[in-house]
Amino acid sequence: MGSSTLAEVLGATRAVLFDFDGPICDVFAGRPAPDVAHHLADTLSEFDVSLGSKAHGTDDPMEVLRLAPQGGEPALRAIEEGLTKAEVTAVRLAGPPIPGAVAALEAARASGRKIAIVSNNSTACVRAFLMLHELRPLVDAVVGRAPYWPDAMKPDPHSLLLASSELETHPHDCTLIGDSVTDVEATKATGGRSIGFANKPGKERALGDAGADVVVTTMAAVAEALSFS
Repeated sequence: MGSSTLAEVLGATRAVLFDFDGPICDVFAGRPAPDVAHHLADTLSEFDVSLGSKAHGTDDPMEVLRLAPQGGEPALRAIEEGLTKAEVTAVRLAGPPIPGAVAALEAARASGRKIAIVSNNSTACVRAFLMLHELRPLVDAVVGRAPYWPDAMKPDPHSLLLASSELETHPHDCTLIGDSVTDVEATKATGGRSIGFANKPGKERALGDAGADVVVTTMAAVAEALSFS
């Protein structure tokens, strides 16, 4: 982990990029991710039995999506479309935003910084949640995963570079707030900064070891720091 403080990181930030699942929403809180992964694995089995069997070994829907290209384009399309549909349903059942998330978005907006949601979840999923909770006016850009291109998901920097382009802000002037090691890795690839959100036990060390510039345990801490930066 870097030696920077939260205030120092945000002080050098012109655009704040928020990961979605974690910092903003617990996507599968109302529809468990293992259930979604199992359903997608069943779908993948219809195209390739052995690949479907491999997919049944994970509880992560995103990992099923990463496997899907091995089954050919029809399989990839079926899994992508099935996952997107499941995500949109899930966020409607997910409950309110993560504590402190709305305050962080509002503080980033009040500070004059540009704001984007940058996610491995689908754009449709993110937009559905933002609209449901009347948060869309706080966000300048939404960059979800590239459809039918799972290799472009974080840790690949594709979505972060696209977000910085849409915000007309150099990647070095962007900071991503994310709860996973892949968020940190993607940010390092762009030359930008990262704030690790350790929302579960063990994440603080993992995010720090991955190279996050600073790690927080609440989104309220981000909101407070933005209010004074």
